[in-house]
Amino acid sequence: MAVNKSKVSAGFIVVGVLTAFFGIVLVFVGPVIIDDQVVKNTIIDPKNDLSYTMWKDLPVPFFMSVYFFHVLNPEEILKGEKPMVEQRGPYVYRKQCRKENITFHPNSTVSYREYRRYFFEPSMSVGNESDVITIPNMLVLGAAVMLEDLPFALRLLISATFKTFKEGPFLTKTVEELMWGYDSKLVEFLNKYLPGMLPSTGKFGLFAEFNNSNTGLFTIHTGRDNIKNVHKVDSWNGLTELSYWRTPQCNMINGTAGQLWPPFMTKETTLPFYSPDACRSLELVYQRPGVMNGIPLYRFVAPKTMFANGTDYPPNEGFCPCRQSGLLNVSSCRYNSPVFISHPHFFNADPVLLDYVLGLHPTEEEHGLFIDIHPVSAHLHPHLKAATFKKPIKTVPKRLKLQKKRGWGILFYYYYYYYYYVVLSILRYLRVQSSKGLTNTSSQMAPLLLGA
Repeated sequence: MAVNKSKVSAGFIVVGVLTAFFGIVLVFVGPVIIDDQVVKNTIIDPKNDLSYTMWKDLPVPFFMSVYFFHVLNPEEILKGEKPMVEQRGPYVYRKQCRKENITFHPNSTVSYREYRRYFFEPSMSVGNESDVITIPNMLVLGAAVMLEDLPFALRLLISATFKTFKEGPFLTKTVEELMWGYDSKLVEFLNKYLPGMLPSTGKFGLFAEFNNSNTGLFTIHTGRDNIKNVHKVDSWNGLTELSYWRTPQCNMINGTAGQLWPPFMTKETTLPFYSPDACRSLELVYQRPGVMNGIPLYRFVAPKTMFANGTDYPPNEGFCPCRQSGLLNVSSCRYNSPVFISHPHFFNADPVLLDYVLGLHPTEEEHGLFIDIHPVSAHLHPHLKAATFKKPIKTVPKRLKLQKKRGWGILFYYYYYYYYYVVLSILRYLRVQSSKGLTNTSSQMAPLLLGA
């Protein structure tokens, strides 16, 4: 039977018109639908099982890698030589976070405490917790600096105590002891005669107070009234501003809690966040676009001015008294103990700091602070570094008989940085939940919205 060419042509025309029509509709309506789904799955709402569960108990583990600077020449340092250090690690810990005491408020905010626990991961570590490390003795050096403001008689008593307990300017312990605490007669003495000087009344360790602890009472916006405010901090421990610093600007609590940000980012977007560990608000800035595994990403980095001193960057004057650029003095929120924060290996710091110590080799790739984020959903991309911190000790006092030759005066004892290295990816989690029938139609689009 002959085919009517006119009918075939008409059919093709109809198909073409319909295709063009739906194409045009998708061009205009598609982004609206996607944006609507992003909003629905970003708002903190207990009625949305998927987004609420992921916010409350992040189902994908991330890891904290800890590096130590092992002092190679402690005896020579006592004779006036430059400190020589060797980086040891990483010692990797799986960080488990859970939000508790969750309370929703009528003004579209929610309060919670986030508790954190750490579990050592030998298979991911270079070394074991039984490794022995030599570092500056934080207790002795910190206490010695703080002695300057005490009466002479008490200074004399504590100095004699150091000798009695055989505590010197350097300490050799296992990684496990340094991280989670060790018994010390000096700690018992300081807690008895100088209560409140130390953050812990039990064992003393760099992370002794971090495990099974929380970062304070956060109240953040749920995004229900305005998606642009989602995750932004309304108050911390009931405070809308801090009192640690010298200017109102430096005391402001800005941005989010540092884990999530509002969606729909542009190249002009910045990522402000409040860090209880740094005792201040910080901000990352856009650097460049990128693609990984087909997922479009924006990279945000720490600006060079983040830890600059007030001379090099006047807005930071409120964080002083300052030393060289690259060091943030957080003594005011650390029981007045001499603690600083910087990037690892003094990256982006005053070059003179590198002359104080042998063994530092800063590079942007290894030591720069950055986050890669999907710009539409604002989800952190797994496997990428998210935050970097280091804590040095202040100038060594003369009373400890350490000759400060060659200009060295800063001893740092550890730094650490986070990896969002995901074992069970967010995408896989969403698919598993979908197979269990735990997601609704809108949340089943989440893999697409996450860039899959």
